[in-house]
Amino acid sequence: MAPPDPSTVRFDGPWIHRDIHANGIRFHTVEVGASAPDAPLVVLLHGFADFWWSWRHQLTAMSAEGYRAVAVDLRGYGDSDKPPRGYDGWTLAGDIAGLIRAMGYGEATLVGHADGGLVCWATAVLHARLVRSIALVSSPHPVALKQAVLHDRYQRKALLPSFVSCQVPWRPERRLTRDNGSEVERLIRERSGPAWTENPEFDVVMSRMRSAIQIPGTAHCTLEYQRWAFRSQFRPDGSRFMASMDQTLRIPVLHLHGDLDPYVLADTVRRSHRFAPTQQMHTVPGVGHYAHWEAPERVNAALLDLVAPRTV
Repeated sequence: MAPPDPSTVRFDGPWIHRDIHANGIRFHTVEVGASAPDAPLVVLLHGFADFWWSWRHQLTAMSAEGYRAVAVDLRGYGDSDKPPRGYDGWTLAGDIAGLIRAMGYGEATLVGHADGGLVCWATAVLHARLVRSIALVSSPHPVALKQAVLHDRYQRKALLPSFVSCQVPWRPERRLTRDNGSEVERLIRERSGPAWTENPEFDVVMSRMRSAIQIPGTAHCTLEYQRWAFRSQFRPDGSRFMASMDQTLRIPVLHLHGDLDPYVLADTVRRSHRFAPTQQMHTVPGVGHYAHWEAPERVNAALLDLVAPRTV
């Protein structure tokens, strides 16, 4: 059977699919309906082995409230370009900075899950003038995450084996794509709360996630994020990146964390406060690593509170 074409992630529905060129490559973006010219921009960035579809509930909710909510297939994913390089923190931040400008905006709120959260942190530091606020879903500041892995044996046990298993060549790619992408479903089940895996929506989501990881080149690009994040810690480029990230953010920061998340622990999320004193931690009860899927109404309410204009 032939692997899925990248265009298979362009689902029918209330979605407007666009191709936007930024930072030297083409990105597939998705939004709902036509936004007002002055609608505030919210950019939604997915995580590992994922694609734009994971933000479907946030796209509709935020668009209904008058925001221009745009979900992006990150470089290497979905129907975006899959270049052989560029999976480092600087380039990924440049991708989002370029997208914001290409859409005609001078600033945006960024929302990211897991690897997408790393991109939020990096863009907020490296392109500060373009970022109004950020919201993270189980995605600690990169320096805080490194410190937790080094000094917290529980976080190290939860996260490091997965990172290490990605470092060998080709075998992880085959593991992600064999048996029609069953490894993606296994990882999601392992990191989700029990109620989500019993939700009728779960099987539909898994079918689409398993298909998307089989798009040619996607599994390799997915793993390049993990490989750079791990290997750069032992190289000068990683040291420079961590040094550049060791800054204090003064913009509004919201961190959403499922209280059943077995992969990113609550103490690790709290460590990010050192780098973002304004960080508000919002614990979502009864869910795991994918709070935006597992409890979309609660996540949407928190996100809308973050982006709402403040009155003095």
